Amino acid sequence: MYFSFIIPVYNRPNEIEELLASMVAMKYEDNFEIVIVEDGSSQTSEAVIEKYRDQLRISYYPKENTGPGDSRNYGMYRAKGDYFIILDSDVILPQEYLYEVKRFLSKTFVHCYGGPDDAHTSFSNLQKAISYSMTSYLTTGGIRGRKSTIGKFQPRSFNMGLSKEAFLLSKGFGNIHPGEDPDLTIRLWKLGYDTALIPDARVFHKRRISWQKFYIQVNKFGLVRPILNFWHPETAKFTYWFPLLFIVYALFSIVMTFMGLWHFMFLLGVYFSLVFFGATNKYKSLSIGLQSVLAVVVQFYGYGKGFLKSYYYIHVLKKVPEVQFKNLFF
Repeated sequence: MYFSFIIPVYNRPNEIEELLASMVAMKYEDNFEIVIVEDGSSQTSEAVIEKYRDQLRISYYPKENTGPGDSRNYGMYRAKGDYFIILDSDVILPQEYLYEVKRFLSKTFVHCYGGPDDAHTSFSNLQKAISYSMTSYLTTGGIRGRKSTIGKFQPRSFNMGLSKEAFLLSKGFGNIHPGEDPDLTIRLWKLGYDTALIPDARVFHKRRISWQKFYIQVNKFGLVRPILNFWHPETAKFTYWFPLLFIVYALFSIVMTFMGLWHFMFLLGVYFSLVFFGATNKYKSLSIGLQSVLAVVVQFYGYGKGFLKSYYYIHVLKKVPEVQFKNLFF
């Protein structure tokens, strides 16, 4: 296998530098290439890339802004590899990343894989709290599926592998964002391809660096899910309602507490305590523990609100997704 890293970037030269530096430090003996697609940025990464041309095999393609999905497709059409590794620009790779990918695919080949993400020790407390909220098994952000699962794992495009064969047959990502990665995964299943989690192919993922940006991101996740369920009704699950139901339960608990019935709030307190102690124990920080609780509230509220809004317009009023939510499409 000859690997091509596909990385779209939009106004994030500092992040690209961190990612390229981690690639230089990787322990991997075979050759690989890096394809960076500049998606209409006003702050380009060209100067950063020039610093690494002597150390890495890099192709750089500036173009007009067409969104991350189309930019990934643009890069894959121009890549020389037979297996593409798609990353977001805000990740850092551990030294053993590519070795773990090759080791897994050499034993259990799949045409599409995904890997987990975590927070690097250098990340801010806020980034670590958001990472915990998005990846903990106590929340909806946990990695889905067991380590041995082959077939129905849904990779995410911050850390996703795709064979050239599967890319050409599926035509890659669609024009929705976010949600382009589960949409592609579902279409791959329909074409007969398996997907898998490579548990040891993790990346350090910065995610959002402010509460406002985090809220906007999870709200969009909520908006997208009913659209995906509309396109692929066979994949709809009751679990997608959990964040919304959690918020409803929290509001109900508050009302019941004022009426003297505190038992419902007690259960809520137990859950938040588990989140607090889990994050505090992982990062050895009370501040991160407290921020993780807030991150869970923001995540569930943002996602649940977006999910309810989108479900109402798409499944009740039967609106056309591309018309009703133009900001989700490129």
